[in-house]
Order: sequence, then structure tokens, then C-alpha cells
Amino acid sequence: MSTNPEHCPNRANCARSAALAALREIDPASKAAAARALYAAVLEGSLACSADLELAEPTDLPGRPSRPELVDPRKLKRRSMQSPEGRAVLLHALAHIEFNAINLALDAVWRFAGMPAAFYTDWLKVAAEEAHHFSLLVARLAEFGHAYGDFPAHDGLWDMCERTRADVLARMALVPRTLEARGLDASPPIRARLQQAGDLASAAILDVILRDEIGHVLIGNRWFRHLCDEGGLDPHATYTRLADQYHAPKLRGPFNFEARRDAGFDEAELAALVALAGLDAEQSAPPVTQASGN
Repeated sequence: MSTNPEHCPNRANCARSAALAALREIDPASKAAAARALYAAVLEGSLACSADLELAEPTDLPGRPSRPELVDPRKLKRRSMQSPEGRAVLLHALAHIEFNAINLALDAVWRFAGMPAAFYTDWLKVAAEEAHHFSLLVARLAEFGHAYGDFPAHDGLWDMCERTRADVLARMALVPRTLEARGLDASPPIRARLQQAGDLASAAILDVILRDEIGHVLIGNRWFRHLCDEGGLDPHATYTRLADQYHAPKLRGPFNFEARRDAGFDEAELAALVALAGLDAEQSAPPVTQASGN
């Protein structure tokens, strides 16, 4: 994939422009299809990205349907996963997260000019995989007699996207490394509750999502550290500064240490989470002093 602007002489031929068009798409199924098609087109070489192309921000971001109704998170009621309705509500909440995750990945592609070619390829891959997750969840939700939009949802993920719109370093620090990393922690207990309820089909979707999300957080870690290295910044101090500056959610356990290690968090970061969770090193499973093959 080339970042030379002569390979993308105008907006119509640039994958970054196509990512912006996909982000503005209102219909969820069409957005998901566009994200997957765009990544495939870049891989096969029929579309390329111009890092130098400056795109004006439209006023209608992100494209999304009129439903679900977006409400304050405190208004969302928890329901037991022992009932089909409760599991449908959960699947809908997960689908909404994945829909927002498509938007977040597409936004990173079009918004941040001047990045290496691999940055755009990485985030197009993320967008395509989030689209796959969304499609899996919507199909499973249909088996419960529901569709995306049937239940209310909140807008927390896109809110952080808005806050970090002018700072690619903050975006890498606080979306994949903070908000999406929380999904690594949340996935195992949710999966266990689904399995306990006998919903093995939904649990299997959680397995796919966790596997891919480890890779997505790894991509965020890679580019956060790349930008820190480029700017001569200490990544630990920089993350703390950005989390405070942008009012990131406070981290709280339990933490999925194994998944976070596989996703590229270093030993100092994992040790800090062990302390935050009130654990000792032996309880972090696997021990925080051991690498897990990343």
C-alpha cells in the first residue's frame, strides 16, 4: 500500500476518503459491508491510502440509524442472562459496542493524516473485524426475535472519540488501550455467565470477539508506543497525563492479565494493575513476571 499522493490523486481514489464515506453511512449493515469491502480492496491493491491527503470534517459524524435510542448509561437496566430476554439485551449491548468500534476504526483512518502506511492498514483491518463481530451479534440477536435498535444504548465510546479528535496520541492511548482494553477484562465473566445459562452459541461469539480484540488492543499499543518513541516521550508518564487530561474512565478490576499481556501491555503496566486490583503477583494468573508469547 502506497502513501505517495500521486497514487491517490483525488479523494475518489483514496481509501482514507472511502473510510470517511463508510463512517458517514447510516445503515448499520451497509456500514459493516463497506468496512469489510474497503479492507479487502486495500489488501488486493485496488485502493491505496494517501497519508498527505487532508480531508475536511463533515458535520454528520458518525453515520448511524435513528435507533437505538441513546441514553445516559445509568438508565440502562441490567437483566438476568438466565432469561432469553436478558440475553437479547446483552447481545444488543455488545452489538452496539461493535457498531461504535467500526466507527472508531474508520475515524482513525480518515482523520489522522501523516501516519505511516501500516497505520491505515491496521485500522482498516480493525474496522473489518469489528464489522464481522457486529454481523455475528446481529444474526444471533435475530434468533432471539430482535434487531439492532430494539433496546436503548449509550454513547460512551464515541464520546471519547470526539474528545481525542485533534490528537492521534491521545486517541491511541485512550480508545484501544483504555476503553477497548476494558472489553478484554469484561469478556471472560460474560462468557462464563452465557455458558452457565446454556447459551453456547452466544458464548462462541464472545470467543471470536476476545481473540480479535486482543489484536486490536495490540495495534493500539503499537501505535501509541510508536508515537511516544517518535516524540521522545515516556509512555507510562504520557499515558497518565493523557488519561487525566481527557478524563478517561478510572481502571478497576478484575483484570484479564493474560489477555492484556498478549495485547502488548508491558510488565510495569501489568504490575500497576495488580496493585490496583489489590492482588499479589501470584494472583495475577499467569504471574506478571512471565511473558506469554507476545
